[in-house]
Amino acid sequence: MARHGAGTPFLLRLSLLLLLHLGGTLGCASVAVGSPVVPLGSAVTASCTIRSELCHGLEQGKVQITWMLDNKPVAGSQRRGPGGTEVSNLTLPQFNHTQAKLWCWVEWNGTKQRVGMAEIRAGYPPAKPFNLSCVLSLSDYGLTCQWEQGADSHLPTSVALKCAGSRAQAVTGCTPQGSHSRCTVPRRLLQLYRQMEIWVSAANALGTAESEHLCIDPMDVAKLDPPALQSIQSIPFQTDCVALAWEVARSNAHMELQCELRYRAPEDPTWALVTGIIGQAGTTQCCGFLFGTRYHFQMRCRRSSARGYWSEWSLGRNYTTHEKAPTGKLDVWWSARPAGAGGRLEVQLRWKAPRRQEANGRVLGYRVTLSPRRRGRDPSTVCNTTHTQCNFSAPAGTRTVYLSAYNAAGESAATEIIFLERKGQPLAGLQAMPGGERSLWVRWEAPPAPAAAYILEWQRVSSEPGRCSACWQMERDGSATTALIRDGIEPFQRYNISVYPLYKDAIGVPVHTAAYSKQKAPSYAPKLHLKSISKSEAELCWDPVPVEMQNGFITSYTIFWANSTADVSSTTVNPSLSSFVIRELKPSTLYKVHIMASTAAGGTNGTSLTLVTMVLDDTEIQFLFLTLGLIFVLLILLLICFQKNGRVKRQFWPSVPDPANSSLGKWVPAELQQEPLQVPGVREPGLATISTVTVLERAAGKQPSARGKEPATETAGTFPALPQPYVRQEGPGTPGRGWAPAEPCQGPGGSGETVQYARVVGDGYKGQQHAPPRLYLRSSSTQPLLLDPSPSPKPYENLWFHGVAPHGCPGDGGYPEEPPATFPLLQGLRIGGAEELHD
Repeated sequence: MARHGAGTPFLLRLSLLLLLHLGGTLGCASVAVGSPVVPLGSAVTASCTIRSELCHGLEQGKVQITWMLDNKPVAGSQRRGPGGTEVSNLTLPQFNHTQAKLWCWVEWNGTKQRVGMAEIRAGYPPAKPFNLSCVLSLSDYGLTCQWEQGADSHLPTSVALKCAGSRAQAVTGCTPQGSHSRCTVPRRLLQLYRQMEIWVSAANALGTAESEHLCIDPMDVAKLDPPALQSIQSIPFQTDCVALAWEVARSNAHMELQCELRYRAPEDPTWALVTGIIGQAGTTQCCGFLFGTRYHFQMRCRRSSARGYWSEWSLGRNYTTHEKAPTGKLDVWWSARPAGAGGRLEVQLRWKAPRRQEANGRVLGYRVTLSPRRRGRDPSTVCNTTHTQCNFSAPAGTRTVYLSAYNAAGESAATEIIFLERKGQPLAGLQAMPGGERSLWVRWEAPPAPAAAYILEWQRVSSEPGRCSACWQMERDGSATTALIRDGIEPFQRYNISVYPLYKDAIGVPVHTAAYSKQKAPSYAPKLHLKSISKSEAELCWDPVPVEMQNGFITSYTIFWANSTADVSSTTVNPSLSSFVIRELKPSTLYKVHIMASTAAGGTNGTSLTLVTMVLDDTEIQFLFLTLGLIFVLLILLLICFQKNGRVKRQFWPSVPDPANSSLGKWVPAELQQEPLQVPGVREPGLATISTVTVLERAAGKQPSARGKEPATETAGTFPALPQPYVRQEGPGTPGRGWAPAEPCQGPGGSGETVQYARVVGDGYKGQQHAPPRLYLRSSSTQPLLLDPSPSPKPYENLWFHGVAPHGCPGDGGYPEEPPATFPLLQGLRIGGAEELHD
């Protein structure tokens, strides 16, 4: 069922198409238009009529008529026509297509079918042809005419060339083929030597147009065949004249002709023309040619009535005139300097080749002599060359040389060259400007003194010195203030230009300038280098762009810098500088920097340079390092002081004993006389180094024994009776050195208490350290006294005993040199290397 339902519309459509095709398109519908060709942009009317009885299958249904202009639907009106017809009318107010098809469609049960069509064209009437011209060919006597067609009419147009004789009716002379605008009228339709009327006619569906009528005698527009040059020869006696011979074409032999001759040398930009030559003569003579010059000759002819056309130029013929000796003076420029011990003159001579009108042929060489040429005598030649420059050595005092050119016909008159001094007045001003891509205009202000001529020198800045021998020229006109330089000028290259005024008796001091014939942006920009950088500034430097790559005058350098936040800054730098300092940068920030080199014609950017500013300036860094250095030095000093505390203390704070804290100040009182003595080894593990111990003892009726050999008189554990301690007095306050008995001294309080003083320093001598010694003394009361410095890490240097003198206090001069014989005394005690206590 589904398939049946889907196929039903297709069958209906197919049946409708077959019916319309079999019946409708043959007579069921008709389309009519007001005009199949209309002016472009005008209105178009059309109608479509449907006869239902002739369209099988449409009799019972309602017919809907629609329109399509090409593929675009257009709206029309539909009505019931006579005889049961359906009529649809259409009006297009403005038809803007040059060609289109108008279709009539029928719609029935949702299906559309084209049932009629009309083709409509639109355009303009034909344009008027113009510039009609005709030429008669004498080879076949056909008249070929050509013209120019006007604007396109967008419609099929027929064009024909019409012609009419003086008594004949107008006929179509010829019809152009295809889109050509020319055709040829055959000889049978022409009337020679009579006036004829010729014109062009163009016609299309919208109208007809004709060109201007041309009234001519076909022979007046005849184009002759060119002549043929036979020979060209120089006339020996008339040195600048040649003789030419030619032959006219056979088709022109019965006519009176006038001819023209043209010639030129390869260096000439234009042709030289010789007119008024009679064609039938066959020969002529022409003068004014240059000697030794190659020329190219051509010839043409036409009717002498001057109403016809010139023939084509004949085939060319080359000829070289004969030579003669060069004439005129040569333009010369020189430079001279003394050389060698002999005073000879080194000369560089440069000159310009003679002009063509002066060379009179091909120059074979040049000769430089020290004297002019005279009959019967050849001058001394210093240079003979084919070049236009020469370096030679002349004798001292030479002020004049002579230059001449020669060819196959002879030698020119010598040009005198005087070596003038270059000390004349310079120009008042000089400037140069482009004269084109390969030329320069030079302008100057004339000097105060009148000049006879001017010398212009120019040199490309990058070229080697002396490379361009033609880089100079002479301006012979002393009143001239401008000159055009052309030789060797190239665009985008710098040239240094110098101008010398030439006076009668001197050469002026040159004035210089520089110029470009054309400028452009530099080939590349310089490369930036970082010279120094701080936290807020960066100094950049660069190498200038080479002159060969500048391509113009550098007007400025522009430096751009930007940080990561895209803050772009720039500054313009004078082109004479090669370094720049960027200021007001942010500390510890990354920047990208590049430079642009500019000329008057544009600028070129260089590569980027990345730099990072510092956190601190150099001054701050130096201060920081200085501070750290000072702190380090102080730490070292403190460390040394802690390591060498004793020595440093002795150097700056000498050890001053405190008597109140000495061992003598802590002697054992009398009540403890019977207290057993302490063993030295128990109280202090260290051993005192004793080099010599001498005990002096004098008893009643007994002589002292030898030093160091007195036997002990008491048993161990007891001490010999010491009625009185003795101390050794030394120093500036004592009247002499020696031992004195330690007597009680009346103190300030008058108590009469016996006070013993001692100063013990147990430090080793000269850096040695030992344990402090123990000294046992017995006072007059026979009580043992222990001189024992308290165990202390402080070393002792010396040992002093201060007691009361027998006849006064210490320092009163009452000490004897030797101790009394009745008391024992320690003498010569050496502790830890200390000095002995005896003399």
